[in-house]
Amino acid sequence: MSRLLSFTSVLALIAASASAADMNFNRVASFATPLNMAAGEDINRETSSEIIAATEDGQRLIYTDSPLGAVGMIDISDASAPKPLGNIDVQGEPTSVTVIGSTAFVAVNTSKDYVAVGGKLLTLDMDAKTVTAECDLDGQPDSIASAKDGSFIAIAIENERDEDLDDGVLPQMPAGQVAMIDVKDGAADCASLRFADVTGLAEVGPSDPEPEFVDVNGLGETVVTLQENNHLVVLDRDGKVVSHFSAGAVTLENVDLTDERGALRFTETQADRKREPDAVKWIDDDHFAIANEGDYEGGSRGWTIFNKNGTVVYESGTSFEYAVIEAGHYPDKRSDAKGVEPESIEFAEFDGVPYVFVGAERASVVGVYDVSDPAAPVLKQMLPSGIAPEGIVALPSRNLLVTANEADLIEDGGVRSHVMVYQREEAPAAYPQLTSAGADTLIGWGALSGLAADPDSKGTLYAINDSFYGYQPTIFTIDATQTPARITSALEVTRGGAPAQKLDLEGVTLDGKGGFWLASEGRSDRLVPHALYHVNAKGQIKKEVPLPAELLANEIRFGMEGIARDGDVLWMPVQRSWKDDAKGEEVKLLAYNTDSEEWGAVRYKLDAPAAKGWVGLSDIEIHDGFAYIIERDNQIGDKAVVKKIYRVAMSEMVPAPIGGELPVVTKQEVRDLLPDLKSLNGYAVDKVEGLAIDADGKAYIVTDNDGVDDSSGETLFFTVDGMATASN
Repeated sequence: MSRLLSFTSVLALIAASASAADMNFNRVASFATPLNMAAGEDINRETSSEIIAATEDGQRLIYTDSPLGAVGMIDISDASAPKPLGNIDVQGEPTSVTVIGSTAFVAVNTSKDYVAVGGKLLTLDMDAKTVTAECDLDGQPDSIASAKDGSFIAIAIENERDEDLDDGVLPQMPAGQVAMIDVKDGAADCASLRFADVTGLAEVGPSDPEPEFVDVNGLGETVVTLQENNHLVVLDRDGKVVSHFSAGAVTLENVDLTDERGALRFTETQADRKREPDAVKWIDDDHFAIANEGDYEGGSRGWTIFNKNGTVVYESGTSFEYAVIEAGHYPDKRSDAKGVEPESIEFAEFDGVPYVFVGAERASVVGVYDVSDPAAPVLKQMLPSGIAPEGIVALPSRNLLVTANEADLIEDGGVRSHVMVYQREEAPAAYPQLTSAGADTLIGWGALSGLAADPDSKGTLYAINDSFYGYQPTIFTIDATQTPARITSALEVTRGGAPAQKLDLEGVTLDGKGGFWLASEGRSDRLVPHALYHVNAKGQIKKEVPLPAELLANEIRFGMEGIARDGDVLWMPVQRSWKDDAKGEEVKLLAYNTDSEEWGAVRYKLDAPAAKGWVGLSDIEIHDGFAYIIERDNQIGDKAVVKKIYRVAMSEMVPAPIGGELPVVTKQEVRDLLPDLKSLNGYAVDKVEGLAIDADGKAYIVTDNDGVDDSSGETLFFTVDGMATASN
């Protein structure tokens, strides 16, 4: 029976460097949208938080949930403990929402198809949770925005194209337009509904403008993005065109345009890439910011500030995407499309400082920019968000920022859609905890799967990536003495002068001679061998050691996860039970003597899994007479139960020959990592993958972000103090 060790263990988050006087946004809460379902409802239905708004007092949130055909409400009177206020059925697909006081105005799509389009505007009393007015919009709405003085509402009537019809080529009728409707006595005045014609302005599909997003400035002027048409229009409050112009194009250099190779190589050029903006927000009465997501023929991976006369005041170019890359959030599978896909944007002033917030849908981060000088914005932070931030709302009166993250992975057993709340506070930035910023060259990274400490260099660690980057196996050097920890270099693992193929690296340890031993998990059905690799200081594979036939006779897919060296002996935990193990109850710890070239093993008893999933091992480190082992389940969020560090006395680690009776070792619980995984006030990630311990007994933990594929991309990198002083 395991027991909790009594020594004091202190968590030290490796967070962004800042003095006590710095003001930063840090996440204080996460709210899973299924919490808004009523008792007895099927919580396994898909749900999604998309566009989000707040009451004037900043105490309540309301978001659109198109899968449920509802809007959801959240009480954030205590920002650190959001409470569900339930869902309201809107009898259609809600596309956007804005709030005046405590009255919500919800745009709802009721179209039968792409030709028989329809929509409505609901006025919703958030106190009574009732609809008080309903106006027919005569078309399919998308974005909605209210005037600063609350006098009217602007609505983008998109009448979106059918992307399966003629490959989605424009034009497709009916044409979209911009609706404007006055607010009278706290409700939309249906009789005042009027339309602004925005056809004939753009060059791409002038008869089919497809308005996407709207925002209203202090003068009552509405800026409209015509995304597919790569065009911008400014209307006065009567719907007359004040100005209009192309959103233009950007030439992107040193970007990754290939998604199939499983490698981050930023060497290509994309000339004259149309911006094709999605979201837009006014910064002042003369300037607005756009998020250049792309949807038709473009998407320039960044964001831009325009003067309403059509002058480009600022263009981020590749700088935003580069910051995402350095934070480990680059979505390689989207390289051939639109990269990080900036989609959402928000503007607000906090204590006199003007900020633009840029949400990257595919990278699941939000960039925080100080735009005191609109011509030279300064990136202040990268905030971790849920998967696919779709909506952002800033609440300066309460020093809060909120994101709505639309992806719900319930069908794959993954994490649910979340609304996340951030507080602007006098404190260091808590994220990122690991970055490649400041390196001599741009280093892309992710899917970290193993960790090792350099005994001769305090704070120097080595990490590896797994098979997600199968064409770029890499050993990363980390300087953990900095805050945040810094990836300072990347050493590619090679064979015959080229990136080594058929590897699934899951463990790294130093060989004591300037090189490394690597453990590859293997997957025989894909011709990836279960093997050890000896690599020199240049990353060249010098020796491959396959598993012995006696082991491979009982193999399954899940092989070695981690590696540690004790003198001439390498120890590797097998992640899950193989055919000759008690299924789900025990696994092997493999031993390989590099001198005698003999294999052996012991058995290790696993914790029982929760109702779903499995429990297995992730990494191993040997320190001061003990083998420290990460044991975890494969569950995420509230379903996560087992995320722990155990230790086994090396006196018990006496390997027996493979194929015979194997001794069973005794484990002791060292630390439950779940509180650490929740310390950034998000949800607990599933893959705690790397463990290293330095000579002072400080343990380093790293998580695997799956290459930002069906993942928020967050990599947690933190320390646990309290291991005994090293004696070996």
